[in-house]
Amino acid sequence: MLFSKETDKATDTMTRKEMLQNTLQTSFTAITSLTTLSTLTMPSIANAAPEIFTTERGVKYAITKKGSSGQQPKLGDIIVIDYTGYLSNGQIFDATHSVGKNNNLAFKLGDRAVIPGLEDVVSNMYVGDTVQAIIPPELGYGKKGVCIEKEEGGEGECLIKPDSTLVYDVFLKKVSIPPP
Repeated sequence: MLFSKETDKATDTMTRKEMLQNTLQTSFTAITSLTTLSTLTMPSIANAAPEIFTTERGVKYAITKKGSSGQQPKLGDIIVIDYTGYLSNGQIFDATHSVGKNNNLAFKLGDRAVIPGLEDVVSNMYVGDTVQAIIPPELGYGKKGVCIEKEEGGEGECLIKPDSTLVYDVFLKKVSIPPP
């Protein structure tokens, strides 16, 4: 079983979203405390302690499914990924696949078309890999977050609050060398 079931007295069931939120909260607690990274649990791994990798810039990630390709992207390559982005509370803020659509994200590695942390983790993947990455604020949306300012001053609404740590599930679908 991928998620542990907790009993809801009213319905005796738990939604997938609630299970994911609980699992992600457990992940963040483990990483924040840095006491036992080996006990970190990811939603895609059943009863296993994944190996945690850290990129040179500080993105932590675990390979949740190893691809069969030996192809790794290089600077300047065109990358095609599927991803789901989560806030630290488990809420999805963006996804390439959602109800009624199935899109991919394509970008040129090194062109800063995506946040630095996402580019960083993708550059360490191989085609076919699926990873879960924990991206620190300075490699995500930083001190600005993703907010809509009100016209008359004051606090605006934020999709991603300033200084938010983000979690991404990323699947590297394809790497293409751009034409000269």
